[in-house]
Amino acid sequence: MQTMSHMDFIVGAYAAAIVIVGGLIAWVMLDYRAQLRTLAALEKRGFTRRSVPAQPDPVVERAKEGA
Repeated sequence: MQTMSHMDFIVGAYAAAIVIVGGLIAWVMLDYRAQLRTLAALEKRGFTRRSVPAQPDPVVERAKEGA
């Protein structure tokens, strides 16, 4: 069996995979930056994240200090 007859297909498959994975990485990075800009704009307008309390709970703060 001659491996060289399939070399074009193998190289093409690897090249296509690299292009596709590279494109996905670029897409995720661009989307991440867009999401950060959107969050910054919302926070500038006064919206807060649900994961961050607007005002710290005094009971929780005392518990942290006691730990």
